[in-house]
Amino acid sequence: MISLAEEAWFQAPSLRRVFSVLNAEGGEARIVGGAVRDALIGRPVADIDLATTLTPDEVIARADAAGIKSVPTGLAHGTVTLVIDGKPFEVTTLRRDVTTDGRHAEVAFTTDWEEDARRRDLTINALYADAEGRIYDHVGGLPDIESRTIRFIGVAAERVAEDYLRVLRFFRFFAWYGSGRPDAEGLKACARARDHLASLSAERVWSETKKLLTAPDPGRALLWMRTSGVLTAILPESEKWGIDAIPGLVSAEDAFGWTPDPLLRLVAMLPPDAERIAALCQRLRLSKSEAARLTRWAACLPIPEKTAEAALDRRLYRDGTDGALMRLKLDLALAHSKRETEPEALQRIAALQRLLARTERFEKPRFPLTGADVLAAGVPAGPAVGDILSMLEEQWVAENFAADRKSLLTRLATAVADAKPSNA
Repeated sequence: MISLAEEAWFQAPSLRRVFSVLNAEGGEARIVGGAVRDALIGRPVADIDLATTLTPDEVIARADAAGIKSVPTGLAHGTVTLVIDGKPFEVTTLRRDVTTDGRHAEVAFTTDWEEDARRRDLTINALYADAEGRIYDHVGGLPDIESRTIRFIGVAAERVAEDYLRVLRFFRFFAWYGSGRPDAEGLKACARARDHLASLSAERVWSETKKLLTAPDPGRALLWMRTSGVLTAILPESEKWGIDAIPGLVSAEDAFGWTPDPLLRLVAMLPPDAERIAALCQRLRLSKSEAARLTRWAACLPIPEKTAEAALDRRLYRDGTDGALMRLKLDLALAHSKRETEPEALQRIAALQRLLARTERFEKPRFPLTGADVLAAGVPAGPAVGDILSMLEEQWVAENFAADRKSLLTRLATAVADAKPSNA
């Protein structure tokens, strides 16, 4: 019999305490979902969620009596988070769906473990482990773990219709855990439901998409998303640009030791069109920092591989490093993909690596003068202050930041003196 009892994370004192509190006096709790799935696959276990026969009120009462902090993170859906030694455990009462509309579900509490399992999305996410480490599988998840099959529980079309976000979850879990071809019934259900993705909140769509793009290799999942029409439904900007750059980018990540970057993978599928990128950022409600990175990438002009280091520094000073880093990595990934077919690719790789390394090390120098210096030199407050400061800064940049504060103050005095006759 499969058991998790020997796993180090399973024997952690904080988890044992949760079991002790929730399993007393007729209650029962089991670990469910990702922790069980990842442990069985052999991946590190991070968050630990539990399901319980107790109601949320009972969970809170028991936590209070045991001196455990409880946070009512989702009472309407039966979820309470217990915090022990700074570690959160999400505890959810067993549930069954009463009504669903493709976006939300109205649930009722139950004590039936199989009923709780059958309302979940994928078989590999509906496995339970009790306090002794025994595994409970009500939906055929263990064989799917073994074969790396991503399969909806029961009738795929029905599971998808309950929550259309499951379309994206199907492909996300295929990217992370799947092997071979996607389950045919699941793929068909997702293709038929693609138009319903527009009914989901932008935040939910982007969250799932970003998780998918963080997978070690999302290439196969993206291919099937394109084949089924799902990718065009959520990223219409990619329709004529495609996903052809993704395999080369993943290969370059492995070769150069880059951490997978979902935003870099995203822009690899998009045209560098500022207007379309702005529309995408707004439609998917990207964060300000995410939108800023994409905007800077779209505005970044190509960086010739023969660019001199001084010229690169001047450009990075003016435009920042975000866009340049993304563009250089995409160019380097493309060159890397051609290394066996184009003799000049190796030279291009070496040149781009040099530019990328310098960009990664670049620290923007601080311009030695401020507006206060211009005012102190006798220039009245107004547009002229900024104009003179910008002129001197541009000279400083053009000379590769060589001039120090003393020489710049001398230039400032000269510029002010030269400007006086025209202002008389």
